[in-house]
Amino acid sequence: MLVGWVWVCVELGLLVYRITNALGTPGRKAAEAGDGLAGDLRRMSEPIGKVPVVGDQLRSPVDGAAGAAGRLAQAGRDQAHAVEQLAYVLAGVTICLPILFALLIWLPRRIRFSRRATAAQKFIDNAADLDLFALRAMANQPMHKLAKISDDPVAAWRDGDTAIIAELASLELRTTGLRPPA
Repeated sequence: MLVGWVWVCVELGLLVYRITNALGTPGRKAAEAGDGLAGDLRRMSEPIGKVPVVGDQLRSPVDGAAGAAGRLAQAGRDQAHAVEQLAYVLAGVTICLPILFALLIWLPRRIRFSRRATAAQKFIDNAADLDLFALRAMANQPMHKLAKISDDPVAAWRDGDTAIIAELASLELRTTGLRPPA
C-alpha cells in the first residue's frame, strides 16, 4: 500500500515537473531568437563599419540593436531557468509532502503492530495459550464478529469449548498478524 502511494506521488510529481517546465518554452524560444538576431546584427555590423567616412556612425545603432537582442536573449534564458527551478521545487513538494504525511501516519502504526505481534508471539508457543487470546478476543473484537463464532462466546469459553476458544483465539491472532500454533 505504501509502495503504491509512493509510486503515485512520484508519477504525479513528474507530471507536475513536465507541465511546469513546459511553461519555460517561450523563454527558451525568446533566448534562441535573441541570440540569432544578435549574431545576425553583429555580422551585419562589420561590413557597415567599413563604409568610408560614415561607417562608425552607421555601425553604432546596429551594435546597439545587437546588444539589446543579446539582453533579450539573456532575459529569455533567465525566465526559462526560473521556470525550470520552479518546476523542480513543485515536483519535489508534490512528491515529498504526501509521502512524508503517509510515513508519519503509517510508520507509527506499523511499529505498534510489530511490537504487538512480537509481544503476542512470546505467549503463543502451544495450544494451551489460545485461552489467553480467546479472552482478549472477547474483550477487543467487535460484537458482530464474536456473534459469528458463537451465540454465547463467554459461556463457551467458561465451559472450555476448545473449538470456540480456537476460533476466538484465531480471530484475535489475525488482528496481531499471527497464526495459531499447529
